[in-house]
Amino acid sequence: MDSTRVTEHPTSHERPQSGAGPADARGAVLRTQEPLRAAPAGALPAQARTSDAQARTGDTAAEPGTATPCTKNGEALSEHAQPALSEHSQPSATEPDPHRPRPAPETIPAQPGGEAERSAGAVGGPDRRSGQGVAPGAPMPMRRDGDRLRFVGAATRRIARGIDLDEIVMGLCRATVPTFSDAILVYLREPLPVGDERPTGPMLLRLRRTDRIPEERDTEGGFMPALQPEPVDLAVVTAEQCEVRPGGALAEVLRGVRPVFADAPAAHDALPELLGPEAQLTVPTGQRAILAPLRGRRRVIGAAVFLRRPERMAFEQDDLLVAAQLATHSALGIDKAVLYGREAYIADELQRTMLPEALPKCTGVRLAHRYLPAAETARVGGDWYDAIPLPGSRVALVVGDVMGHSMTSAAIMGQLRTTAQTLAGLDLPPQEVLHHLDEQAQRLGTDRMATCLYAVYDPVSHRITIANAGHPPPVLLHLGGRAEVLRVPPGAPIGVGGVDFEAVELDAPAGGTLLLYTDGLVESRLRDVWTGIEQLREKLAATAQLTGPDHPPPLEALCDEVLDMLGPGDRDDDIALLAARFDGIAPSDVAYWFLEPEEMAPGRARRLARHALSRWGLEELTDSVELLISEVVTNAVRYATRPVTLRLLRTDVLRCEVTDDVPQLPRLRQARATDEGGRGLYLVNRLAKRWGATRLSAGKVVWFELNQA
Repeated sequence: MDSTRVTEHPTSHERPQSGAGPADARGAVLRTQEPLRAAPAGALPAQARTSDAQARTGDTAAEPGTATPCTKNGEALSEHAQPALSEHSQPSATEPDPHRPRPAPETIPAQPGGEAERSAGAVGGPDRRSGQGVAPGAPMPMRRDGDRLRFVGAATRRIARGIDLDEIVMGLCRATVPTFSDAILVYLREPLPVGDERPTGPMLLRLRRTDRIPEERDTEGGFMPALQPEPVDLAVVTAEQCEVRPGGALAEVLRGVRPVFADAPAAHDALPELLGPEAQLTVPTGQRAILAPLRGRRRVIGAAVFLRRPERMAFEQDDLLVAAQLATHSALGIDKAVLYGREAYIADELQRTMLPEALPKCTGVRLAHRYLPAAETARVGGDWYDAIPLPGSRVALVVGDVMGHSMTSAAIMGQLRTTAQTLAGLDLPPQEVLHHLDEQAQRLGTDRMATCLYAVYDPVSHRITIANAGHPPPVLLHLGGRAEVLRVPPGAPIGVGGVDFEAVELDAPAGGTLLLYTDGLVESRLRDVWTGIEQLREKLAATAQLTGPDHPPPLEALCDEVLDMLGPGDRDDDIALLAARFDGIAPSDVAYWFLEPEEMAPGRARRLARHALSRWGLEELTDSVELLISEVVTNAVRYATRPVTLRLLRTDVLRCEVTDDVPQLPRLRQARATDEGGRGLYLVNRLAKRWGATRLSAGKVVWFELNQA
């Protein structure tokens, strides 16, 4: 066993410790011992000679109550290095102690005075190679290849911990200052190329970050030569941006990829081009600056400049290898960070574009929504919400959550949302919509799972039909302030396959608020889902008490209050929130009739509409309504085999709906001069504010709206 020991002393340059070279917490300076110096031929190590002399003189016992100091290379070991002796016995000189350090073998000469010399050189002593004094607390140069290897390992681990661009650049700066250099400047290409993109236009480098030893450590005024009495800030004497001229000195250095010293011929003109005309004030003379290109996987993406003070020992040839390793790892990390940032941006945009930008304005219901992405590490999810107008002034309310956090989850969410919109347009019952969504999820893959809640609200009947596929149940806030968790069959998640979904029909009283949400609102690492649902119910009830029993809380403010129940670090998943305030349509504002499919039906429809408008005080709309109803009803009874329904709804607009059992939808077309028909929808399109036709499960409905002037 070697008699020497290698000790690591991690220190900080803010709090220098005596006897060890300071190092920032961002990277420790590790020192090895001086090489053992040769002893005269045939000489024994000091420890062995001492033991022999004691044996000849018989001086083998220590005084009672005292410990015999152990020597190493002729020097006394410190108190902490002495071997511990048993309480009941002491080793004799003739019987070797197994815990005592072994004498150095004859092939390794002793080094007398080594510890004293090293201690003197550690604090305030002269450097062995440069002959210059090292100030107490100043960064010690790396003396051996082992030091460089350990430093590169620690620095690359710190750089690799970064995820985004700023973290990687900061890791490079903090790992090198002050352990390897006194300051660093990092220039990156602008814009940074992503993947296989080929940049267009000139190559621009922008100063991304600078780092230096704090001002209180600058005893000689920064990085200026000793002639300059005033300190100079790096941000003042360096250029923020430079353009790399094709064929210029900087372009040649960057193309060469390898780091170069500042006094090398290749860097003589490159550094002023990079740092600006004041480069001579920033870069010390001699080999105290290194220009290292940063090359990613395919192209140069920037450059780093390592600087040392004039009074510090200059860089060595081996330091170029260290700079090359730092530059390579940093450039590859920056490349990955740019790719990761672009992927996260694309996934986030994909998800947001698949969500509705604004909810539609539906008759008899007011809507509000919120969407919050997850944490930065898992910000892309599969939560979605939607409100789809249905025939008969109804509206479908949908909230879903695709399992997982990835771009795939966002893509599946978009497909399921589109499928739900298509199925809603067919006016299928909620349980049938979930059944077809389950089949679609199975076609997308065996592991495509999602939860979904689909509800249809009818403002005329004041009823709501809900079907659930493994989603948290909705909460209904009544007008009086009572919050109720609706009893809805949970069902199985979408994608399981082979299961039936059940729908329930419940009352939807006017003034009530239905809250649909995803599990990210009520479930986290700090609470289970049912605890979160109970907290949500209590939060809604407490918020409703603030406005009184006769007035429901404002819808937007209610959504904000619900999100306030999330504490710091309590959001692990996406959150989609959809709130629906049921206003309903009063029975006095609804007129409903059945018309037999006969020739007299259009005339009867005109008379019924005229009486209803007179009752509502809308006589000014009589002529327009009679004309449009006559055209739509005539088209319906021409092909219908069952009674045609006519319904008028008075809300903020006047809405007319005509329903028949013919599935073919009417199409607007331009009638020729010789055609006898084909002008009815043209009149509807010109006179109505809005109009449309929707296919039902057993026919279709044609509707139009007029403003109440």
